[in-house]
Amino acid sequence: MRHRLLSLGLRPNGLGHNRLGYAVGRRIGPAVVRNRVRRRLREILRALTLTPGFDLVLTPGPQTVLATFDDLREAVHYCAARANLLFPSPTKTQNLTKTT
Repeated sequence: MRHRLLSLGLRPNGLGHNRLGYAVGRRIGPAVVRNRVRRRLREILRALTLTPGFDLVLTPGPQTVLATFDDLREAVHYCAARANLLFPSPTKTQNLTKTT
């Protein structure tokens, strides 16, 4: 899945959990910048509830350096939603099943 800021690659892994990888190349910038981008991506994915059983690789593009945290979160959410990886939250499903 692609967004203008990053791309998300995925493949089923047959496990009960996800494995995450970050491919942040040197074209992004020096080590300090690459590490900051990696930390941001890690924090965004930590907050998301994803469907288990996939290997995920996030590859940021050069525009990622200039993007705000909210822009980056939106890009990751967009790619995950497009890949049907977002696990529905329990509160939403409970509200949908309760009809009186």
